[in-house]
Amino acid sequence: MQPVKMYTTAVCPYCIRAKQILKSKGVAEIEEIRIDTNPAERDHMMQITGRRTVPQIFIGDTHVGGCDDLMALDSRGGLQPLLSGA
Repeated sequence: MQPVKMYTTAVCPYCIRAKQILKSKGVAEIEEIRIDTNPAERDHMMQITGRRTVPQIFIGDTHVGGCDDLMALDSRGGLQPLLSGA
């Protein structure tokens, strides 16, 4: 299983939904980077993704995007292979 990293905030419903989706696919551990408590991490997230919103999800080295992007990837059948490293 590929490592999963997610930029989040404390009260983000999309972050919660994305975590639920990932856990339902067998992801046991998600590295969460809280940008609401660390402004430098927000700046870093914006530099590497070009986006301001959370969540921003990485599976392995692949930037998936936000919750909507994660759901779209799953509906196309691409999430499980990406998680598996295929």
